[in-house]
Amino acid sequence: MADRISSVRRSENMRAIKSKNTSPEKRVRSVAHRLGLRFRLHRSDLPGSPDLLFPRKKTALFVHGCFWHRHENCPRATTPKTNTEYWNRKFRDNTERDRRNRKKLEEDGWRVLVIWECETKTPESLETFLVKNFF
Repeated sequence: MADRISSVRRSENMRAIKSKNTSPEKRVRSVAHRLGLRFRLHRSDLPGSPDLLFPRKKTALFVHGCFWHRHENCPRATTPKTNTEYWNRKFRDNTERDRRNRKKLEEDGWRVLVIWECETKTPESLETFLVKNFF
């Protein structure tokens, strides 16, 4: 089945998808800061460039989008109906890269946490996650 929009428009759409400073990431940062947690952002010298890094706790936190990183049993982790071969390969590569980065960080002594986009919707759920993992 052909794509319903032009390749130029599709390219514009894909280019607009951000990998840093996303809304879910900003929500996590806001609640973490309010709780008194101090962190660094996007350390590119570390595998996977963690979204938030808590040096005192030796913890790396990734804020994963449910669609791109394939959150199991999440309604947001759908597969587009067109070009499924491409998408399945893309998702497989993403999850494999996530596994490799996590393994490298853990081998270097970092504790690795992942919070999913769907878990960032309310400040209460974010606070629960952060308190459980940092206090």
